Amino acid sequence: MDDMGSDPKAGALLVATPLLGDPNFRRTVVLIVEHEVVEGTLGVVLNRPTKIGVRQVLDQWTELATQPSVVFRGGPVAPNSALALALVPGKDEPLGWRALDGAPALARLGLLDLDAPPRLLAPAIQSLRVYAGYAGWSPGQLEAEIDEGAWYVVSAQPGDVFAAEPERLWREVLHRQEGDLAFLATYPDDPGLN
Repeated sequence: MDDMGSDPKAGALLVATPLLGDPNFRRTVVLIVEHEVVEGTLGVVLNRPTKIGVRQVLDQWTELATQPSVVFRGGPVAPNSALALALVPGKDEPLGWRALDGAPALARLGLLDLDAPPRLLAPAIQSLRVYAGYAGWSPGQLEAEIDEGAWYVVSAQPGDVFAAEPERLWREVLHRQEGDLAFLATYPDDPGLN
């Protein structure tokens, strides 16, 4: 079974339940980037592409950005800051790249320093995505939201972060789960119209 219960950790996905009404997170899939008991949790929303091209804000990274080559809305915290996730095959740890801790299925996925020179990292990068802002939770806050039924915690697959059709990710992640979670993939956008 893919459902990880309610234990959030780096590399896991948070899938918004249909009950989550916050417009910032409605039908989102969030990758947990860091989860510390003392410091809290940091994640990025994987399925909110914007219309802003990477070329418009970080031109030097355009050639390396995975399609669609747009900035993604990573979450409501610090929306004017950017962070990037990059997939680096092989065993090297290129300068300016840091693997996500404790995410064996995503072993070669990590945070990329956008101030690093792209030409140095280009040979190592297989996939790259840029996010404006991030999602953040203070210590214990995410666990409380999970207990309240706002999020499902499930395993990530390497393709999730760089999905070619990010707007379909919420349904796809739910659909591959076992049992009742798979049925939620068919949940209507507006249950009142059912």
